[in-house]
Amino acid sequence: MTEPPVWIDPAFRLTEYGETLGWPQLARRAGALEQAFRGGHGRAVCDGNRVATVIAALVAAERAGVELALRRPGVEIPAGVPAADGFAVLLPTSGTTGAPKLIRHGLDRLRGRLRGTGDGGARWLLTYEPASFAGLQVILTALAAGAELVAAPGEGAAGLARAALAARVTRISGTPSFWRAFLMAVGQAVPPLASITLGGEAADQPLLDRLAAAFPDASLRHVYASTEAGSLFAVADGRAGFPAAWLESGSDGVRLRIVDGILQVDSPRAMLGKGGWIDTGDRVTVAGDRVLFAGRADGRVNVGGVKVSAEEAEALILAVPLVADALVTAVPNPITGHILTAAVVPVAGADPAAVRAGVRDGVAGLVPAARPRVITLVDTIPLDATGKKRRRVEP
Repeated sequence: MTEPPVWIDPAFRLTEYGETLGWPQLARRAGALEQAFRGGHGRAVCDGNRVATVIAALVAAERAGVELALRRPGVEIPAGVPAADGFAVLLPTSGTTGAPKLIRHGLDRLRGRLRGTGDGGARWLLTYEPASFAGLQVILTALAAGAELVAAPGEGAAGLARAALAARVTRISGTPSFWRAFLMAVGQAVPPLASITLGGEAADQPLLDRLAAAFPDASLRHVYASTEAGSLFAVADGRAGFPAAWLESGSDGVRLRIVDGILQVDSPRAMLGKGGWIDTGDRVTVAGDRVLFAGRADGRVNVGGVKVSAEEAEALILAVPLVADALVTAVPNPITGHILTAAVVPVAGADPAAVRAGVRDGVAGLVPAARPRVITLVDTIPLDATGKKRRRVEP
């Protein structure tokens, strides 16, 4: 195995766990895996916790003509799922609000909206799990560009910030939750970013404004994608949400519509076997010339007979100037069914009393049931392995 597949530029290099690998080293790993994959009865299962393994497994599975199931930590590939006919990639969803599902993609659809493939001099930082949909998007982009990819699997935002500074990375894609933690971790010593991408969660206006101020020379965009629907569209005008005109015109081949307050999409890059309109589960509202995200449909809870959204309250708290980050969650209550509670990270040096007052003022416009009853000041907001805040509602 001497020549890379057409989707890998041979100049690509990977730095992972302090080891730098190029195509020759990855090719040897792929060659060893290919022999094993050919005896896998149409499917190969591979742990996806290391980037080098994921790349080698993709190459090996394509050459062996078998489906590749990438296994993420804590998510098993269930028995009895029929294998695809020929090469495809089987991915588990994040399971942020429920049990993970298995989604099948062709490599052409995974690569359908790659951006940044013309920048061979880029140094990417991988903030996502390698075996996630978003992680593969970053990996495939760097592979196609012949760029450098810096990976530090298992590191939190502070560790990734150190890696970004040490490698002087120029491109980072991460969740809004990651970016808030990243800004707190790097302080004033920021890497020389030329490109910033947000995805996986709704990008709020205060965070977009903070990133634009911290990295004035970097392009800034937020992408909308899901494991099921694929990579859908990107917004690069510095504003939260997306243009309402796209409901009529579509964007990048994707049709959009709102049904009963939920965004639906019809995408040419959706999972294999999935055609037509897909219910995203994301609640949206139209405000002037903008469509704004208002939280997950399955994230609403009953508080004293009133349906409320923790994400709606959280967005208002994040807009408070003294707040660096926040997480609003629903917890069981024997009287009202649930109540909302808020964990709030103040900006450095903020007076705790002023932060609490600002939070209360920020949510004052909500109905009483939608306001957090308990406000706790914390140092950090823990993220799950996908870089998101875990929003599973407690029963």
